[in-house]
Amino acid sequence: MPENDATRDRDLLIHAAREAGKIASGFFGGRFHSEDKPDGAGPVTEADLSVNVMLEETLQAARPGYGWLSEESEDSDTRLARERVFVIDPLDGTRSFINGDNTWAHSMAVVENGVPVAAAVYLPMLDRLYAAAKGQGATLNGAPLRASSRSKLTGATVLCARPALQPQHWKHGKVPGVIKKYRPSLAYRLALVAEGRYDAMLTLRDSWEWDIAAGALLLEEAGAIASDRKGGPLRFNNAHPQVNGVVAAGAGIHGALVGALA
Repeated sequence: MPENDATRDRDLLIHAAREAGKIASGFFGGRFHSEDKPDGAGPVTEADLSVNVMLEETLQAARPGYGWLSEESEDSDTRLARERVFVIDPLDGTRSFINGDNTWAHSMAVVENGVPVAAAVYLPMLDRLYAAAKGQGATLNGAPLRASSRSKLTGATVLCARPALQPQHWKHGKVPGVIKKYRPSLAYRLALVAEGRYDAMLTLRDSWEWDIAAGALLLEEAGAIASDRKGGPLRFNNAHPQVNGVVAAGAGIHGALVGALA
C-alpha cells in the first residue's frame, strides 16, 4: 500500500473512532441493555452494537472494496479474497464499560495482505487517541510515540492477567522477576507498551484479531516488537480470526520474554 493510502486510511479511522466515542459516551453511565453472548464469548451492550452499525456503514461506504471483520458482525469468508480488510472491535473492554470504568476503547485497523497498515485506538473517557500508518510512525493525540528502551527483563513492568504468571507457563516453572500490571482492554495494553509507559504485555490465550490488529501496528511504528507467544509473526485476516497469544515488548527485552516462556 502506498504511504499516502495508509495515511488516508489512518485519518479515516481517526474520524470514525471519534464518532464511535460520541455514540458510546452517550450510553456510558446510564441505563442500557446488555446480555451475554453464546459460548462464553462475553457480554455485549447496546453501545457495542450501535457503534458497530455506525462503523460498518461509515467505513464500508468510504472504502467499498475493503473486506470487513468485526467482533459484533456476522463473519463471512468473502473477506478472505480481499486485499485490504477492516478489522474492528467496536468496544474493547465491554465489562469495564458495564462496570462504569473508563479504560474501554474503540480499536480499528486496516490490514493489507495480512499486515496492519493503518490503526486507531481511542479511549473517549480519557481523551486518548492512538494512531498509526505503516512507515509513518505512531502517535498519541498527535505526539510521537516511542516504546521502552529497557534491556533487562528482570524488573520490567508487564501488563498481563494474573494467570499468565503462573509457573506452568514458564521454562522450568521459573517466573521472571517482573512487575505485573493490568488494564482490562487488550487494545489499551498494547497501546500503553507502544507509548513506553510499560515495558511489555502478554496474553497467553488465543487472541481475537479485532483485539490486537490496531495495537500491533502501534507497537511496530513505535519501535517495539509484537509476536505470538512462540515469537512468530502476527498475521491477520485468517479464516479463523485468532492468533496464538501475544507477546509485545520493547526490542531490548522481547526476545528474553519469549525465550522464558515454556
